[in-house]
Amino acid sequence: MHVDTPPPAPADDLDPTERLRVRTVFISDLHLGTPGCQAHALLDFLRDVECDTLYLVGDIVDGWQLRRSWYWPQAHNDVVQKLMRKARKGTRVVFVPGNHDEFARRYVTHNFGGIDVVEDAMHVTADGRRLWVTHGDYFDGVIQCARWLAYLGDQAYEFVLKINRFLNIARGRLGLPYWSLSRYLKFKVKRAVSYVNDFEVAVAREARKRGADGVVCGHIHHAEIRLVEGVLYCNDGDWVESLTAIVEHHDGRLEIIDRGVHAAPPVFAAAPVAAGTPAGAREPALVD
Repeated sequence: MHVDTPPPAPADDLDPTERLRVRTVFISDLHLGTPGCQAHALLDFLRDVECDTLYLVGDIVDGWQLRRSWYWPQAHNDVVQKLMRKARKGTRVVFVPGNHDEFARRYVTHNFGGIDVVEDAMHVTADGRRLWVTHGDYFDGVIQCARWLAYLGDQAYEFVLKINRFLNIARGRLGLPYWSLSRYLKFKVKRAVSYVNDFEVAVAREARKRGADGVVCGHIHHAEIRLVEGVLYCNDGDWVESLTAIVEHHDGRLEIIDRGVHAAPPVFAAAPVAAGTPAGAREPALVD
């Protein structure tokens, strides 16, 4: 069952040979400060991975929820401490604020505890590709044009997550695997599917305008690596339901890491992309 269960102790005693060693990690939509945040699973991932650069691609702390009701258990504090510890030990940690932690945009160009706060970033992969890193909320028409509707939708999403938790407690007692109601609704409702597609196209077009080969974003809680109108679109998912991140290996390959119960086979995006590959086509999936 996919629940936020306490991690095994001790915290950092994983055999170094078992750790995932990569060049770059991209994570977003942790939503610290909400009951939906899978903080213990996130801590496990952060302990298991070593990287040169770690991008926090927005919605790390959920200011919207914290303003409504304060929720901050020890596990969420542990995540913040772990991120700062990585920065102290030599990992370059870059924070690109999103809409839920937009308060941090007032501190762009500042450094807190070794973490750089930036509006966006241009990451160059080991194989020379330029990836624009942005949360993505600027390309969400609801956020930009009807903010009240975004707040309403956020509360509706939290309500669905509460139902989902009770539903999965019952499924667990019956021996059934975790199932996400919100993900089911998101990709079964025609209008929601259209919204996701419009978002992906808008972000990809902006990346092309900026002279980038691709974009890494979050915001819509759906991990993906694919071509969109000839631009490499990478979404690192979330740590509320998907439990996903994107990593860059030392040869420049990009991989979706899925720490959920039903982990999909790793998805790689290797350069160069073959000429004539149709927009929306996936890169070949390779299993380690």
